[in-house]
Amino acid sequence: MSERTGGTPPRTLAEALRTRDDDALAALLRTRPDLLSPVPNDLSQLATRAGTRASVMRALERLDRFTLQAAEALAASTDPAPYEALLALMTGDEGEPGVEAALPRAVAALREQALIWGGDDRLRLVRTAREILAPSPNHPSPTGLGPTVAEATAGMSPGRIQEIITTAGLPSTHDPVSAVTALAALFTDRTRMAALLDTAPPDALTVLDRLVWGPPYGEITSKPAPPVQWLRDHGLLLPTSTRTVVLPREAALHLRGGRAHRIAEPEPPAILPHPSASSAASTAAGRPQVVDSAAAAQAYTALETIEELAKEWNEGGPNVLRAGGLSVRDLKRTATALDVTEPVAAFWVELAYAAGLLAADGEAGERYAPTPAYDQWPDLPPAERWARLATAWLGATRTSGLVGGQDSKGRTLAALGPDLDRGAAPEVRRHVLDLLASLPNGIAPDPESVLARLRWERPLRGAAAGRPEDLRARIAAWTLNEAEMLGVTGRGALSSHGRALIAPDAVAGGAMGAFPKPASRAATGADLPAAGLHAARALAPHLPEPLDHVLLQADLTAVAPGPLLRPLAETLSVIADVESRGGATVYRFTPASVRRALDAGQSASDLHAFLAAHSRTPVPQPLSYLIDDMARRHGHLRIGSASAYVRCDDEAVLEEILADRRSQGLRLRRLAPTVLAAQADPTTLLDGLRAMGLAPAAESAEGDVLVTRAHAHRTPPRTPPVPVPDGPPVPAPTLLGAAVRAIRAGDQAATVVRKTLPEPAEAAPARGDLPRTTSAETLATVQAAALTGSALWIGYVNAEGAASQRVIAPVRVEGGFVTAYDHTADEVRTYPLHRITGVSELADDPA
Repeated sequence: MSERTGGTPPRTLAEALRTRDDDALAALLRTRPDLLSPVPNDLSQLATRAGTRASVMRALERLDRFTLQAAEALAASTDPAPYEALLALMTGDEGEPGVEAALPRAVAALREQALIWGGDDRLRLVRTAREILAPSPNHPSPTGLGPTVAEATAGMSPGRIQEIITTAGLPSTHDPVSAVTALAALFTDRTRMAALLDTAPPDALTVLDRLVWGPPYGEITSKPAPPVQWLRDHGLLLPTSTRTVVLPREAALHLRGGRAHRIAEPEPPAILPHPSASSAASTAAGRPQVVDSAAAAQAYTALETIEELAKEWNEGGPNVLRAGGLSVRDLKRTATALDVTEPVAAFWVELAYAAGLLAADGEAGERYAPTPAYDQWPDLPPAERWARLATAWLGATRTSGLVGGQDSKGRTLAALGPDLDRGAAPEVRRHVLDLLASLPNGIAPDPESVLARLRWERPLRGAAAGRPEDLRARIAAWTLNEAEMLGVTGRGALSSHGRALIAPDAVAGGAMGAFPKPASRAATGADLPAAGLHAARALAPHLPEPLDHVLLQADLTAVAPGPLLRPLAETLSVIADVESRGGATVYRFTPASVRRALDAGQSASDLHAFLAAHSRTPVPQPLSYLIDDMARRHGHLRIGSASAYVRCDDEAVLEEILADRRSQGLRLRRLAPTVLAAQADPTTLLDGLRAMGLAPAAESAEGDVLVTRAHAHRTPPRTPPVPVPDGPPVPAPTLLGAAVRAIRAGDQAATVVRKTLPEPAEAAPARGDLPRTTSAETLATVQAAALTGSALWIGYVNAEGAASQRVIAPVRVEGGFVTAYDHTADEVRTYPLHRITGVSELADDPA
């Protein structure tokens, strides 16, 4: 697109923007939404804002590698530069068809974002972008080019410049400007430059080879070697200080064959299949059915892990640090309870927090606990529960991979802490999944090819970070691992429900199954996004049906060959301890676990009946003996509050307790043949006697056995954390249309030709100033415009004292107010006449 006005090239960026139509302006504001905060008054203000360093830097960071290479090449060229010069810098002397075909797209992208302007014969890079990208000693260019001959010789004496051109075989001149021009012309002349290099010593060419692709600067001694001295004498190395020389840009471009970059990358790197996908042994593992099954199994594990975490914190979880977040010790304790590593535990904790299932209770001695939303969450269908986790993960800006690292002040970042939000995380996660979706179903990608693609798409962010792996690359690597743990991918490949999560329209409704009947109104999924509902329906057929039985074994274990019905799983988790999880969960019965069931109010007959009803194998004799033995001993001792006491009908048992050295810390004494008193509290006394191998039971003040039940602790109602945006959000089409109309109207008010009212010349308003007229003149002009239907240019000061220029078409004038159609706001408004500073007729009707 050539930006011209009636055949005249635009002189400024503002003039270039005025030649654009409304769609082109809307495209600019869509790609650079920071320009809309607030809406510019006119196109001049829009151009000024588009040239600020912060806005330009933000725009450059969102360019892909090839478009950025085109901008870098333009920064190393003349200003302005014709399109042919840019093409020569990108393709070199030999040409490159792929680069030549892709360059118009890159130029169009730069022009659309107002980073360049002007026609193809006069391409101009925005001044701020040129300052950022142009080669300089303080900010080396990625092109590896150095300063031009004119820039490098700026501080050189005229005599020295004459010596250089004479040595290079050029005639002497009368002034340094023409001498510098002659030297630059020599370096850009392919024939004469080749002839000059043919006379260079071989070692001098070796020196140039080391500098040609950058960095172009080198250090020399006070007595340089002959090859270096030859290069200095002929101007191929120009001094920048007493000990530093630089290869001029024109000479470097000749040595490079005219190319600004060693390798131009017009096309993004392809996403390659994982190396193992090519082997015959992995062919079956790459089938979509196997991927979906593996992902569904991991999805169910994710649900179990979240439930285990909530159960662990059910009675009140870890305390909140003063600075916010979990302490290292509490994170380690949580990881042990979940049987995972600490980074993985941080992921599950952050995921539950992002889904609104865990939060801080906000009370004195603040600690973490499940939220009221968790009480409804277990009643939802498993597929919908997973969809809520997946959508929360996909849109969350909290980044668990940062846990354990340090912030800019050297402080350790804690899980659930305040400094884990990264605005780029949702965009990177979604884009990584999009890249996985570009491969055939069931094929896992090579992680390195995914990272290479991301580096191509956002190269400047990695360079700005100052390290090989920038934040986007780290988030991408974490995304691949987290998607596998969550069940979005299976065996590294994107599952069918993962595809539905990012592209719900790509999954046929008939193939997605249906939800089980919801247990309550909350289970209908009405508050789930459409993508979450599609993903849940795609996952539902792959989830295993809950089982109503276990397999009891003689080694005091029970094997659950799949997920269990909720009542069965909850009761079994009280009677036995979970020993291992996976495709099959292993429970182990221990004296402590059986005592826990008895403390919860179960009897031995209840336990025998429960196991017999839910075991596909006979109840092993050792397990029956364990239950009967613990039931016989349970409650034989009774502990109450005196401070605390122990009573037992068997005096011999009390004698054994008093004789045991382990009871000395409890400070027991006999009150009666069947009663011992202690100075410890009942809970401490219970724990102490249990540590001695006894099975005491707590009793109430009336002598009844106390049934121990977990006390659920819940936070007040909490909403999930709000994602932190990565810069201004992309504006909606309605906002874009209104903004374009307002900018057009404001620009018209600032640039339209106006008629001047008869008044002294010194009082006439200057272009860009508010018009000034008397109250009588203002009223008369507005009334006349209302009768004729003409438009006026007015100056207006609102109630806050903010002044603005507007173009209005008066409709009615009465009661000290004028009702008019405001072209700036694109709506009918009413203005108090006393707030209008003045009016001026327009030379042409803007309508």
